[in-house]
Amino acid sequence: MDNLSRRALLSGTGAAVFLTAACNNGVGSKKAAQIDARVDATQEYLFGRYPGTSDLADRAAGVLYMPLVTEAGLLYGGAYGRGALRIHGATVDYYSATKASIGLQIGAQQYAHVLFFMTDEALADFRRGSGWAASGDLRYATPEQGASIGKETTEIDQVIPFIFGQQGLIAGATLAGVKYTRIIP
Repeated sequence: MDNLSRRALLSGTGAAVFLTAACNNGVGSKKAAQIDARVDATQEYLFGRYPGTSDLADRAAGVLYMPLVTEAGLLYGGAYGRGALRIHGATVDYYSATKASIGLQIGAQQYAHVLFFMTDEALADFRRGSGWAASGDLRYATPEQGASIGKETTEIDQVIPFIFGQQGLIAGATLAGVKYTRIIP
């Protein structure tokens, strides 16, 4: 029985490693340059399109850029994106954001998401925290525009979220949870 359990464990581990590699999810690969390039383009777009955000970034202790978050939902939903945390313009860490939601929702969208940490304390809390955030919102996105009305637990006076560049077709009223996880690309 012990042999069978070891074989099953080894086979299961091997299958998991194979599936992880086959999914092309970036685990163990050199994706840092790609993430940095996307963050650079997102930052340039953000500052060019919304000029006040440049001053906001200059005053912030750090900024988390999530250049591309892809979301889909039909009653249950999910989203995923990767980005970088920058302090004084330099990348210090890479993060993924994984979101699960439930509610009246239908569609799919992509968007960029930025968190401005306005104090050293807020930045330190984020970096050493569990990475969980909860939210409730009403939202829509069309090819021409998008909007969201809601609140997330990361939205305190010391953290300013900014969502922009929505594309796709989605509508809904949801409760959601987001997990920010430090990654090594």
